[in-house]
Amino acid sequence: MFELKFRKYPVAPAIALAVGTFFSGAVPGHAQQLKIGFIAPLSGTVAVTGKQGLDGFNLFLDMNGGKLGGVPATVVAKDDQAKPDLGLQAANELIERDKVDVMVGPFFSSVIMAAYKPITNAKIPMIGPVGGPSIIAGKQCSPYYFSTSWQNEEPHEAMGQYLQDKGLKRVYILAPNYLAGKETLNGFKRRFKGEIAGEVYTPLNQLDFAAEIAQIRQVKPEAVYVFYPGGFAINFVKQYAQSGVSKDIPLYSASSIDDTTLTAIGDAASGTFQTASYHRDLDNPANKRFREAFVKKFGYEPSFYSAYSYDAAQLLDAAIKQVGGKVADRPALIAALEQANFNSVRGNFKFNHNHFPIQDFYRLEVVEKDGKVEQVSREVVLRDKSDAYAHECKMAKP
Repeated sequence: MFELKFRKYPVAPAIALAVGTFFSGAVPGHAQQLKIGFIAPLSGTVAVTGKQGLDGFNLFLDMNGGKLGGVPATVVAKDDQAKPDLGLQAANELIERDKVDVMVGPFFSSVIMAAYKPITNAKIPMIGPVGGPSIIAGKQCSPYYFSTSWQNEEPHEAMGQYLQDKGLKRVYILAPNYLAGKETLNGFKRRFKGEIAGEVYTPLNQLDFAAEIAQIRQVKPEAVYVFYPGGFAINFVKQYAQSGVSKDIPLYSASSIDDTTLTAIGDAASGTFQTASYHRDLDNPANKRFREAFVKKFGYEPSFYSAYSYDAAQLLDAAIKQVGGKVADRPALIAALEQANFNSVRGNFKFNHNHFPIQDFYRLEVVEKDGKVEQVSREVVLRDKSDAYAHECKMAKP
């Protein structure tokens, strides 16, 4: 298990900023130091997602003197490699050995599900900065789990709605064969009422999509919709453009083409469309402050992984401040987290009763500008959207 333990602020290792030290002799009920567990993929095919999330979280700490809610904080980051067994191991180590006060992550749904019960059963607040399985938003919701991103199906519902409103009749859809892949396409189908010309789930280790693209060419749908994260998106979009099919059959996606993948995809992404609840060009003061600070510190543009992790830090900061640093008072801390009393980088944001956001979703487009491709936001597709599983959540008291 790859693990990062951080030294006292303001030392800043390349992969993440570490702040504070842990002190076990705090005044009862009032934390003099905080310990934050951060579980994410920090190596492997999707390592960029974990790194960008960790950068976003630590940026907020850097901007606030290494404190959350006025209390010095330490981050212990563990690499789950997007593997459930490693995520479970990381969660247990952070609970039993490191005795963290709060968990942030994991990022991938299969890993979230592996770590979810151990963390919430230990009554440790758990903030998911990327995605969330439907069962957690619904029947297995917990007072200790909060999402600062979305329930898995939501960005895909937004594109399903857009293509439905656009009047398309036949769409071919693809995703990886794992929990989030299946949920994302469920979300798309919830809103798109036309014909699904093909529904394909590819193995998690598949990076060659020639056979699937050949099938698309043969079926001749009006459009193709995909969910492929990280390196999978890079390969699929490049291969799709190189095949020539994109000239006749446009490509739509969500959580696939973004600032973690666009540079590597390059011109192949031009003319594609996406849906998301955040983009770095959103015009609000919180986002402008975040983006400027992020680029200045790290030298690259933030993605939604960075933004939602930054919001996770903002959420913790506001809640810990509200309870006067008394993180051991779990009912008070949960109540403070529920209020979400901070300015999200996405603008419109509040929690539903199941601790998932109510927020807007935007249509994005990749265009050519000044000799390079750039993703830009175009319009609101769904406004004040809540997830489809909130009604199944009977939230218990902490």
